[in-house]
Amino acid sequence: MKKFYAWLAALAMVLAFGLIAPAPATAASYCGITWGSLAKSNSSHTSAPITDVRSGKHSCFDRMVIDIDGGGAGYYVRYVTAVHEEGSGRVVPLRGAADLAVTVKAPTYDRYGHAVYRPANRNELTNVTGYSTFRQVALVGSFEGQTTLGLGVRARLPFRVFVLSGPGTDSRLVIDVAHRW
Repeated sequence: MKKFYAWLAALAMVLAFGLIAPAPATAASYCGITWGSLAKSNSSHTSAPITDVRSGKHSCFDRMVIDIDGGGAGYYVRYVTAVHEEGSGRVVPLRGAADLAVTVKAPTYDRYGHAVYRPANRNELTNVTGYSTFRQVALVGSFEGQTTLGLGVRARLPFRVFVLSGPGTDSRLVIDVAHRW
């Protein structure tokens, strides 16, 4: 019996000192996505107007593309409790459990103040029916050279933002939101 207690005491000491410990559990990233959900920004600014907003479904994320008639625009994209109109502060209701406020440092009008981007329905810029993550894309407003869009999503999920050059001298602001963590 003394040998049993000696072995038990030795095993307890080994465990106490961490000599035998299970390997830490590490979750594999979903589709290799490591983007995170914190705000993302770029301080560039352009007077080139936004000409279109499009969206697409991919196997690991949903994508929104903002076409700009000129060089790359800056942006500030973040999760918010509610998206507000600039100036009035009116809340723009969006479908989904989380709201992304997308501020593009580019207007929807030309240098003469004439609207360049005129969507048929400001509350439904693209049809996102059947998307895994997107629930609604809305134009909130364009004021003093910058434009705000609201992106209603299923949940607060990882996202990334980047600018693509082309075609020609145009550029595209891309926002991808993962389907899950």
